[in-house]
Amino acid sequence: MVEELVAAGLAAGSACVVYVMAGARVIKQYERGVVFRLGRLRDRVREPGFTMIVPVVDRMHKVNMQIVTMPVPAQEGITRDNVTVRVDAVVYFKVVDAADAIVSVEDYRFAVSQMAQTSLRSIIGKSELDDLLSNREKLNQGLELMIDSPALGWGVSVDRVEIKDVSLPETMKRSMARQAEADRERRARVINADAELQASKKLAEAAHQMADAPSALQLRLLQTVMAVAAEKNSTLVLPIPVELLRFLERGAQPAPGTTPGAEARTAPEAVAPGPVAPGTGTSGDEAAVEGPAGLTALDLPLPDAPDAPDARSLTSTERSANAPDGAGAAETPGTSLEREVDGHRAVEEPR
Repeated sequence: MVEELVAAGLAAGSACVVYVMAGARVIKQYERGVVFRLGRLRDRVREPGFTMIVPVVDRMHKVNMQIVTMPVPAQEGITRDNVTVRVDAVVYFKVVDAADAIVSVEDYRFAVSQMAQTSLRSIIGKSELDDLLSNREKLNQGLELMIDSPALGWGVSVDRVEIKDVSLPETMKRSMARQAEADRERRARVINADAELQASKKLAEAAHQMADAPSALQLRLLQTVMAVAAEKNSTLVLPIPVELLRFLERGAQPAPGTTPGAEARTAPEAVAPGPVAPGTGTSGDEAAVEGPAGLTALDLPLPDAPDAPDARSLTSTERSANAPDGAGAAETPGTSLEREVDGHRAVEEPR
């Protein structure tokens, strides 16, 4: 009888131990326990540590409270300025209410993932390409608000959202590369122009200083010659003043209002007509003829006769032949005389 009682006690004790062990639960520090008793949610959420539930009657679900890093698959969309891009992002979120994360949504991870993809496509359509490339901080904040608003009802809080990469078409990449190259070239030209302006100001100051002290220009010239000679070359530099070149250029230019050869055909003042004596010293194509009135005539070669001779180039013989009776004996005062001497044209000019 006693043995039967002992055996029954041992059996009852073993059953109690098994029952207690079946209801024992351990919750980790980063977890919370949500208990359902006969399918009904218990008000108290179990904290980390050792806890007990009623076996068979209670069901406990553990919820991870750590921050979850979820990558968002790349979404392809068209921006507001009609550029096709592929954008991927990453979402950081955590559960703040374990009961709502279990009761309000079937799978809060999947729900947050789908909401992130939808919000990312919406952000792409509302933004321009320049905003996606340079103003990502503002887009990240907008994307975080779009995901966090519905997630609060699920007991989930979105910590932050980051856009990872923006993939562009190859044609757009080449266009942007050309634009960046043109912008760099523009900045380089502006810098060069600014440097030239500063250098011109310094050169102007140096020119004023050298104008005040002419010996400084000579010293600078000697320094330049020494610098050229120091390179061990056979180049010889002979500086020529610019003023000399300008003087030679002015001397080579004809006088204003005259043409080449006009001085040989016309004289500035008129002389009285008179006989022309043969020249005393002719050489080449030119000869000097001196008359009794103290006039000197230049003996010039006769050019080819034009189709319509000018009245000013007619010789005295031709004027006499063409003039009326008595008109060839006297010339109009104030004009130079041209005569034909030994087959050459002679122009009488005052000494």
